[in-house]
Amino acid sequence: MSDLDTARLADWLATLLPTAPTTLTLDKFPGGQSNPTYRMTVDGQAYVLRRRPFGDLLPSAHAVDREHRLISALSSADFPVPRPFALCRNEGVIGAEFYVMEMVEGRTFWNGALPDLSPDERRQGYEAMVDALAALHTLDYEALDLGDFGRPGNYFERQVSRWTKQYRAAQTDDLPDVEALIEFLPRTIPEQTRTSIIHGDYRIDNLIYAPDAMTVRAVLDWELATLGDPLADFAYMAMNWILPADGRSGLNGTDFAATGIPTLDQITRRYCAQTGRDDLPDLHWYFAFNLFRLVGIIQGVKKRVQGGNASNAKAAETVAMLAPLARAACREARLAGADL
Repeated sequence: MSDLDTARLADWLATLLPTAPTTLTLDKFPGGQSNPTYRMTVDGQAYVLRRRPFGDLLPSAHAVDREHRLISALSSADFPVPRPFALCRNEGVIGAEFYVMEMVEGRTFWNGALPDLSPDERRQGYEAMVDALAALHTLDYEALDLGDFGRPGNYFERQVSRWTKQYRAAQTDDLPDVEALIEFLPRTIPEQTRTSIIHGDYRIDNLIYAPDAMTVRAVLDWELATLGDPLADFAYMAMNWILPADGRSGLNGTDFAATGIPTLDQITRRYCAQTGRDDLPDLHWYFAFNLFRLVGIIQGVKKRVQGGNASNAKAAETVAMLAPLARAACREARLAGADL
């Protein structure tokens, strides 16, 4: 079942396809709290449709036109993303802006422990994940006409400001841990030494692997992408090594030697080798920031739940993570030297 007007959508597609569609079906994908995403089948051909949520939204959130622009550029550089088909800015078609892209067939792994794979496959999968991130961070964004995709200046400075504002705009409760982070983060921002395209939500369940090999066929969900400090992306990925292994992306407590999953030191060395770095700085501040950003994202989900606009039936489960993530961010801030 679909919550979209398929007749109007078919009329719009008729202006783009060689012949007007005779059959069109939409099936909403489960998972995710950002832009609702659908498998769209047109006369037997599968595509993906991704739209903005309905209802009132926070400023600058869910900008599907930015996503479409970015994946168009990345696709031209042979980076693994679905090929874009078309962007529709006319909200009158389905009630919100949307774009259509290629349907990439393959495997999505929701559990970072990869329990159904062999040790070699797990190692290969994580190495491929690191390799794709390193490839993204070494792309020439100016050559891809993305020099204006993010604002100049220190990435973390504007991101701390952004997520503080996003949190405030969606705030529903008074959480002392969040208030402590809002005071700590802006006065301890590290120096930025590199700028690259930033995915913003880089984790294993946002990748599609080939059906028969542990190679990355597509990186998905570019809603938070911008230009900025690549350490933000790496630390966000690396954060899974400090989050508990609970059936999601977290890996803390994993027996790395037995499972074949690389350790944090191993993926750090691999990333450094491919991006021309000697080493990375201490990551505790970066972990604190990324956990704070997750708090901001989940606070937005909580606000949408209260407004009836959450895109996932499991939104309440996600919202329950808000306070624990804020506590974890404070722990990382203390390890980074904060007196909290």
